[in-house]
Amino acid sequence: MADTPRKSKKPNWVIDKERARRAAGAETLWLFGLHAVRDALANPEREKLRLVVTRNALDRLGDLHGMTPELTDPRVFMKTVPLSDENVHQGAALEVKPLKWGSLSEVALREAPGEARPLLVALDRVSDPHNVGAILRSAEVFGARAVIAPARHSAPETGALAKTASGALERQPYLRVPNLAEALSQLKQMGFILIGLDGSGDTVLPDLLTGLSGRAVCLVMGSEGPGMRELTMKSCDHIARIPFAADFGSLNVSNAAAVALYVAAR
Repeated sequence: MADTPRKSKKPNWVIDKERARRAAGAETLWLFGLHAVRDALANPEREKLRLVVTRNALDRLGDLHGMTPELTDPRVFMKTVPLSDENVHQGAALEVKPLKWGSLSEVALREAPGEARPLLVALDRVSDPHNVGAILRSAEVFGARAVIAPARHSAPETGALAKTASGALERQPYLRVPNLAEALSQLKQMGFILIGLDGSGDTVLPDLLTGLSGRAVCLVMGSEGPGMRELTMKSCDHIARIPFAADFGSLNVSNAAAVALYVAAR
């Protein structure tokens, strides 16, 4: 008797992409992990619907800011909330509505305290929530006014993104726009210099920024592998590269964003 063929398991990246697509169309999302839940609870702009916690997590969360928790046993936690076994929830999950940051002009022209120059980050097709979460952390640290991405083909606001952002999602504007090329054109009209980051750049980023002292800058970055789309690259005023000590490939997009933000914010 022939063996029954086994069903192949979907790769994790396929599962993550399907989950992100479902999250993008959802009216609410679940944040998980003590840090992400604690910061969301403290954010008055975040509309909070349901808090599910274990006794241990409740003791560690501190101030619930008026939320009434639903206590559950750790053994049945995963049956109470729609999370997967891969989500490191630490016994805390919070159902919320996505944040509303306002229009592109409102976000881009809003002055940030202590900023060395007006600074934005635009992401073209960066769909990995872990990369976007890390970029949001760097954007907050170095005083960027916002991270901008297209509504399609970019990481939506999800629990995985929020956990990687380690609280930055609650404070750092993450604005997803209908059309990235149009948004970049609007930023030009607002006075922003668009600098695309690509290994093919004919100038290095620190040298370029030295000549743009004090000018408003938007750093434009593409996904790993394909990079920026042709239309996005054509929209940029300059294409620059991050200098390397040797020829050994390229940086992960979130690491490249951290380096570029550091240089631009100096």
